[in-house]
Amino acid sequence: MRLLVTGAAGFIGSQYVRTLLDGGHPGHERARVTALDLLTYAGNRDNLPASHPRLEFVHGDVCDQALLRELLPGHDAVVHFAAESHVDRSLRSGADFVRTNVGGVQSLLEACRTTGVRRVVHVSTDEVYGSLAQGSWTEESPLAPRSPYSASKAAGDLVALAYGHSHGVEVSVTRGVNTYGPHQHPEKLIPRFVTNLLDGLPLPLYGDGRNIREWMHVRDHCDAVHRVLCDGRPGEIYNIGGGTSRTNLALTEQLLELCGADTSMIRRVPDRKGHDLRYSLDGSKLREELGHTPRVPFDRGLAETVEWYRANPGWWKRTKDESEGDEGGYGT
Repeated sequence: MRLLVTGAAGFIGSQYVRTLLDGGHPGHERARVTALDLLTYAGNRDNLPASHPRLEFVHGDVCDQALLRELLPGHDAVVHFAAESHVDRSLRSGADFVRTNVGGVQSLLEACRTTGVRRVVHVSTDEVYGSLAQGSWTEESPLAPRSPYSASKAAGDLVALAYGHSHGVEVSVTRGVNTYGPHQHPEKLIPRFVTNLLDGLPLPLYGDGRNIREWMHVRDHCDAVHRVLCDGRPGEIYNIGGGTSRTNLALTEQLLELCGADTSMIRRVPDRKGHDLRYSLDGSKLREELGHTPRVPFDRGLAETVEWYRANPGWWKRTKDESEGDEGGYGT
């Protein structure tokens, strides 16, 4: 198998590539990977092996039709991770989100159509469903995005599914819960708070901290994506749920304990505009059809993640220094 992985130097994409190259997906130990990434602020070439014999890295843009039509022939499938993903950035300026998350999907699917690459997994987010007070979203739940980021992802989902219906591209869409683990850019809540604590800096907690998110380790998320690639049905959506729910305040307190700090490090900041209260996904379709259940217990995975950032200051200090993010914001 030969795969094109977009956004391959980012957080989830790079974990997927590393696992594939390490033989972590049985039956695909010899898979070859073309890793495509524009290397914006959230993409880091160091997240990928420097010279793996089954890896080809291409610095490029999913909106570049000429490049895609040159790259795609000979590939068996595409796993599309590339996206702008930070809600706070989308609130400040949404143009890049529409360009990448909508235009990039159209560009990629059009190139797949014209080059004959039929299998595509489009990786999306639970945020396309909006916010809910109780229960969990299923794949049949209506789309109700509430930020420029989630609106652009919802639009990209629809474009991807439309290419499947109109042109016969075998597209499956995944929508995942909040994901954590090593190599995550420190604009996001967990790495932002961990690295702040390691630097002796306060934690900018939005509002009252009662917003609830469901969390899954990045290895489990990637396992789900690969199962959809191999056995998912074209034209179908698969929620990647079954994670652990925490309020932002409870998660912050757990991080404080793991880092040996106390609640005096919390600094309340004005809440994000339109901050969604709660997300929760019903992952039963993925579990029943494809046999996926998360395997990394949240408490263990979180502790291991904290230790990774503690052991790799060279990675995150450089990444954090180069970030354009605002200390008052973080992605959840």
